[in-house]
Amino acid sequence: MTTTTATQPLYTGEERSKRIFAIVGASSGNLVEWFDFYVYAFSALYFAPAFFPSDNPTVQLVNTAGVFAAGFLMRPIGGWIFGRLADKHGRKNSMLISILMMCFGSLLIACLPTYSSIGIWAPILLLFARLLQGLSVGGEYGTTATYMSEVALKGQRGFFASFQYVTLIGGQLLAVLVVVILQQFLSEEELRAYGWRIPFVVGAMAALVSLYLRRSLKETSSKEMRENKDAGSISALFRDHKAAFITVLGYTAGGSLIFYTFTTYMQKYLVNTAGMPAKTASYIMTGALFLYMCMQPVFGMLADKIGRRNSMLWFGALGTLCTVPILLSLKSVSSPFLAFVLITLALAIVSFYTSISGLVKAEMFPPEVRALGVGLAYAVANAIFGGSAEYVALSLKAVGMENSFYWYVTVMMAIAFLFSLRLPKQAAYLHHDL
Repeated sequence: MTTTTATQPLYTGEERSKRIFAIVGASSGNLVEWFDFYVYAFSALYFAPAFFPSDNPTVQLVNTAGVFAAGFLMRPIGGWIFGRLADKHGRKNSMLISILMMCFGSLLIACLPTYSSIGIWAPILLLFARLLQGLSVGGEYGTTATYMSEVALKGQRGFFASFQYVTLIGGQLLAVLVVVILQQFLSEEELRAYGWRIPFVVGAMAALVSLYLRRSLKETSSKEMRENKDAGSISALFRDHKAAFITVLGYTAGGSLIFYTFTTYMQKYLVNTAGMPAKTASYIMTGALFLYMCMQPVFGMLADKIGRRNSMLWFGALGTLCTVPILLSLKSVSSPFLAFVLITLALAIVSFYTSISGLVKAEMFPPEVRALGVGLAYAVANAIFGGSAEYVALSLKAVGMENSFYWYVTVMMAIAFLFSLRLPKQAAYLHHDL
């Protein structure tokens, strides 16, 4: 076991405060971005009939999940555009533009007419708004991960970098919470008629607050780095850092798939497969996501003690062994409490990955291509495997092969374990304190 106590530098109180404020400022925007993106998934049960008329609820959810997945297809483009922007023109500028784009996408969804009003144009415009949001959030992850890893305090990088997923999960949690609150004050008919629009309005307004906070952030990239001829260059990335890119791609594929399986898809799984009422499923996911959010700093501190590579190996191994038993148990669960325990257990396993994933990726690329390398590798894997998780699961269920999805997740977790073996025991770039 390796520790970092002996190598920790002494920070002044002012320097420590500045760095913590920078992490708070960056992560606040991250929270808003992911709230706006995920509120779509948690509201889908109510607005699906408005855009995709059908007598079969599963077909409606498959269609909305397809639009959700389409948003992920824009992530590689967003990862490339915003990664290049962050490496070439600064992390701060990239984060400001991404939050503005997310704000516009949310506002557009909130104002969209339904299928009964404008026909086929309703789902087309919904798709367009999701593509904008996908482009935005595709750039958000890489830039925020890069920025937070660069300002984190040495010796506590796992702990501080974990706040990227604290706010990412916090965005999911707030999305669920808003839906739960609306369920208390509006009937199901009212939620289907107009109530589902409210969370998107809230997200658009919160994005403006985040924009104000991010304007005060200090830039972490140097002028010399931005003027480097390789800054933001995709050719330089693949010429000099192909192995790192492939490694990040490999373990992110499994990480993204299992993350979306036990977060955004799980609410629908509890309703559509386990047969639980929508309100009960929302309560369960609210509690589970809250605990999951609280786990991130704990697992980040654990990674500071045992090493990031070891955390990733534990993630791959436990995910491979436990995914099928947990999903099979949830399929037939009747107790809401037991469902909560099983989902929390699964999310604890995922926390080995999510608490440090951004930092592990950032440590594998030099500063001139760091945001691009992190953002693009994450976005490609996320688009293919994370964004399609709901669609694949619901499609397999629709043809009577739901159990195949469990084994699909398991195989991808085994692949994540193998790619984690490729991680260096000592970071090649960024920092050398685990």
